[in-house]
Amino acid sequence: MNKTLARWNLLDADSAAQEILPCCGSHAWAAGLTAKRPVQDETTLLAASSAVWLALPEQAWHEAFNSHPRIGEQKPQTHATAASLQASAQEQSTALSADEAAKMKLRESNKRYEEKFGRIFIVCASGRSAAEILRILEERMTNDTITELHEAAEQQRQITELRLRRWLEAD
Repeated sequence: MNKTLARWNLLDADSAAQEILPCCGSHAWAAGLTAKRPVQDETTLLAASSAVWLALPEQAWHEAFNSHPRIGEQKPQTHATAASLQASAQEQSTALSADEAAKMKLRESNKRYEEKFGRIFIVCASGRSAAEILRILEERMTNDTITELHEAAEQQRQITELRLRRWLEAD
C-alpha cells in the first residue's frame, strides 16, 4: 500500500479531511472522501473522489471553483490553503510564462467569462500554454449556463485527480 494512503487511513476524520482539502477546495468533497476510508490504492482513491465529487450539490462545486486563482493570476477568489495555491501555480506555470500581451488577453477573457457565467473560468491548465487556454475559454463562451457548469465541474474533477496523484507521490 502507498505510504501516504496508509498514514491517511489512520488519521482522525478532521485531520484526514484537512490533509486532502488542497486537492479540491471543497469541504464537502474532503469530508465525503474521508468517509470512504480505508482506501487501499490509487485506483480506488481516484474512483471514490470522482464519485463523491459528482454527487455533490452545486454549492460545493462553487466552493471548489472559488478556491482557485484566475488563470494567469496567483490570488484565489476566496481563502485557499498554501498547498492549494502552490498546486495552482505549478499547474499554471506554462500559462504564467506567457508574454504580457497574452496575459492581458487572458485577463480580458476571464472578465468576459465571469460577466457571462458569474464565476471564474476553471480549466485543467497543467501543461497548457496561454494560447491554448484562451482557445478553450473562447470555445466555452458559447456554452449555455448548465453545460458550462458541468464542463467546469469536469475540469475541477481532472484538477483534483492530478493533485491527488501528486499527493500520493509526496512520500
